[in-house]
Amino acid sequence: MGSPSSKVSLVPSEGEDNDAFHVRNTYAQLEASGVKGDGYEEGVERTRARVGNSRSSQLQADAALGDGTEKTKDLDVKELQVLSSVDRYGFFTITSHDRLVLLHSPPLLKKLSVSPAGSPSATPNPTVVRALPAATVSPKETSRIAKWNRMLVPHKSTQGGNVDSWRIRPSKEAKFRERVYKGIPDRWRRAAWDLMMSRHGNMSPKGYDDLAREYRDCLEKPSSFDVQIDLDVPRTISGHIMFRTRYGAGQRSLFHVLHSFSLRCPDCGYVQGMGPIAATLLCYFEPERVYASLVVLHDASSYNLHTVFSPGFPGMLEAIYIQERITEIMMPKVYDAFKKHMIGTTSYATKWYITLFANTVPFQTQLRLWDAFLTEGYDLFVAMAVAIVWVYRDHITSSSANFETVLSLLSSFFVPENEDALMSWISATLADKKLRANMVKWRKEWRALVAEGKEGAALL
Repeated sequence: MGSPSSKVSLVPSEGEDNDAFHVRNTYAQLEASGVKGDGYEEGVERTRARVGNSRSSQLQADAALGDGTEKTKDLDVKELQVLSSVDRYGFFTITSHDRLVLLHSPPLLKKLSVSPAGSPSATPNPTVVRALPAATVSPKETSRIAKWNRMLVPHKSTQGGNVDSWRIRPSKEAKFRERVYKGIPDRWRRAAWDLMMSRHGNMSPKGYDDLAREYRDCLEKPSSFDVQIDLDVPRTISGHIMFRTRYGAGQRSLFHVLHSFSLRCPDCGYVQGMGPIAATLLCYFEPERVYASLVVLHDASSYNLHTVFSPGFPGMLEAIYIQERITEIMMPKVYDAFKKHMIGTTSYATKWYITLFANTVPFQTQLRLWDAFLTEGYDLFVAMAVAIVWVYRDHITSSSANFETVLSLLSSFFVPENEDALMSWISATLADKKLRANMVKWRKEWRALVAEGKEGAALL
């Protein structure tokens, strides 16, 4: 999905850094010309290593450009091999994750409650998984698609007659949350995500149109973050076929979305964690809609991403404070173990909260978390963080545990043994009215601590 810009940035803006202009100009030129082998080849670096004067350098750069005929040819053997090696979501089977550990299901069959320490002789080491499981289709997918077909009805259509937005049939409102937690069928995910964000952000069709124009206008404006965005783009979910080729359509769309969004809020600008979020959304939406979605996630109070990405990450620290209060009350021995080993929650959970658990769980698990997040709000990720600690509480309180084993465990890549058990536990936890009332109370406590300048001493 390319970014629809009719202009090519050939003239730097007043005061624009030369390197930043070079980056922006490169993406603009390649948006016009295309990139050869998009999705099948790695591509050629054209910003950090600029094209030199030698003949070989020029030939290499020319080879990266499209000549307008590639997509009219039949797929060759290499292209077919590449396509056959991706899963249902477009990811290659090869993974670069260093340590995969199993998120066991049995602890998730017991609801969150005050829990004593496990056996001192419990192992401090989790079960290691050798490879990511295949991205499978639920045996109930077909029946769930039929239920979503009946639950969602067209709300607005384009001039061409295509459905542009959906609404929930009034008689099915009571079923919506339950079905979200069971997993949105992938073919309905775009519609459902759009519906939920529109509700939380109070966005009208005109509001989306205005944001689309804002996105396109920003493409011709300079951003002081362009060089850093360019550095981060090729390492953002690079295992996905859409983002495989350097300067391919996926990478260009990702750069353009992050570039435009960096101009939206002077306080937030650009933070590295925005990349995986935008890239995930690009798997379901066109760039303009991704930009609008990021604005909703940023502006809507229930999603809270403005405070998460503001300098100092105040929203993330607030979520961590709430996580620690839940841990202290429900798992006091775990809380004591964290203090004993001097492990601060920020040392392992920062990447969870900043990236919304992207690159921490398998993509299909991330999608299910996001299904619930978009209807539940940012508290969903607090519940997920608590779920991880809950599952491994016996490992953390083991007499053999130490700083290294606990921090290594909680810095792993988590593979749920049963996604349904995980999502059911999270759903039940967030449906606990007493817990939710306490979360509101703790949020007020945290903000009072911040106002008094005492927040530094309030976290582990």
